[in-house]
Amino acid sequence: MGAHDVGAYVAHTGTDVYGPGKVIGTDGDWRRVRFVYFVATIAARDLRTASAQEEGQVRAWLTEKAVRHGGRW
Repeated sequence: MGAHDVGAYVAHTGTDVYGPGKVIGTDGDWRRVRFVYFVATIAARDLRTASAQEEGQVRAWLTEKAVRHGGRW
């Protein structure tokens, strides 16, 4: 997996207001990210690889949403 490709767990480099997230789409230098609190399009340069703790947060959040609503998130 390349830097911040689809499926990568990421966090914003400048703020934690979004919470950690998972890349759901790419368009050139832009990444569409399903953050815990928002879905946003962010420049790849403004993302960093999520820590293990942050990745765990996203995985737990996605699991809880799948249990509650079904389907894949």
